[in-house]
Amino acid sequence: MLSHSQRTTILELAGQKVSRREIARVLGVSRLSVRRVLRSSSAEVPELERAEKAEPYRRQILELLHQCKGNLVRVHEELVAGGAALSYQALTAFCRRHGIGQEPVVAAGRYEFQPGEELQHDTSPHEVELGGRKRKVQTASAVLCYSRMLFFQCYPTFQRFDCKVFLTDALRYFSGAAGRVMIDNTHVVVLRGTGREMVPVPEMAAFAERFGFRFAAHEVGDANRSARVERPFSFIENNFLAGRAFAGWEDLNQQARQWCDKVNSTYKKHIRTVPRELFALERLHLRPLPAWIPEVYRLHQRLVDVEGYIALHTNRYSVPVDWIGRRVEVRETKDQIEIQLDARRLVTHRRVAEAEHQRIMLAGHRPPRGQGAPRPDPHPEEQAIVTAAPELAEYVAGLKQRSRKLVTLVLRQLLRLVREYPREPLLGAVREAARYGLYDLDRLERMILRRVAREYFLLEEGPPDD
Repeated sequence: MLSHSQRTTILELAGQKVSRREIARVLGVSRLSVRRVLRSSSAEVPELERAEKAEPYRRQILELLHQCKGNLVRVHEELVAGGAALSYQALTAFCRRHGIGQEPVVAAGRYEFQPGEELQHDTSPHEVELGGRKRKVQTASAVLCYSRMLFFQCYPTFQRFDCKVFLTDALRYFSGAAGRVMIDNTHVVVLRGTGREMVPVPEMAAFAERFGFRFAAHEVGDANRSARVERPFSFIENNFLAGRAFAGWEDLNQQARQWCDKVNSTYKKHIRTVPRELFALERLHLRPLPAWIPEVYRLHQRLVDVEGYIALHTNRYSVPVDWIGRRVEVRETKDQIEIQLDARRLVTHRRVAEAEHQRIMLAGHRPPRGQGAPRPDPHPEEQAIVTAAPELAEYVAGLKQRSRKLVTLVLRQLLRLVREYPREPLLGAVREAARYGLYDLDRLERMILRRVAREYFLLEEGPPDD
């Protein structure tokens, strides 16, 4: 069918006495079409007065559309089963022309942002090949709305701790913070409310205050409001993740950072410039980062188990064996696990990013195979004995080898004798016992008592009392 402009051209050329054959040749149409336009003497395109095949089934289509939950494929199957001679293309064209089952088209809006005004943040699940196997990851992305600078990282889960870690890395990557961070009503940040009524969790509000920005949430269903950060997710999935394999989380996020450097320096058709060039202007309007940025961490309280480990997210981290049964404080950061017993004793492990039921042990926390835990030598009691009476050092060595009691018990008993009895009777009794190989401390004590009685309790003889 000829368009309005073609029909107008035919009428104008005919008015200039151009032949029908010439008009048809110039416009590339048939002479019959030219003859019909000249007969109608009108440039208006005539309406088709052809009956539509689906019109007799209009009522049926409306009923089936409700029953089949808007699925036109099922509607067509039911119509054909009922005897209708109607193609699927004819059905969809009929529904499209009459607006059946079609949502009204709404023109997309446009948001304009000033430099440093807003940063948009969101997450999306993706599948990657990590460590030789396919697995789901959470991709967290941040985009500066004016310059379109992109930064993203991947995590096994995305909780409040991960959100603070990611935003800290993103702000460091951008070397500043925008005045507003737009989110999508995620429970990670939101305490209550949605959209303009959103109230952030106090922990996240304090985090935002540290960097000088505030959290804002778009209205429910208004996905266009966060289009700056939503658009790159498809690009990440079909470009960065396509055909790539990663050795681990550190390798994945390192390659992600390098890829961001590359795409941020590439010309973008939809903005007709390079993001880094716009960022040169926007960076001047970003809020400067604090002079000192504290490391994001989580605190846990744990009890060291009988094997000398503490459990965290199904993984177990070793501590010295003398901490068994003690309560410790565990500080979890982005890369490390710090286990602290007191102000002077601290153990640091490399953090395992996900729950893998691993055992992580430091070599110094266990003795070599076949050796027991080292015992303190000499014993504290032995040190006290030798300090008080150095002459007993040789007797103490023999006592540790030949005594039938536990070494600790006999040393404690000998230390009591040193502290309770006079020095000379004690040393004399010990020399005599050593000469005869006597290491029974009960008999040694009786020998000391006899000497004490003989030397300290002798009474002078005098005349008998009248």
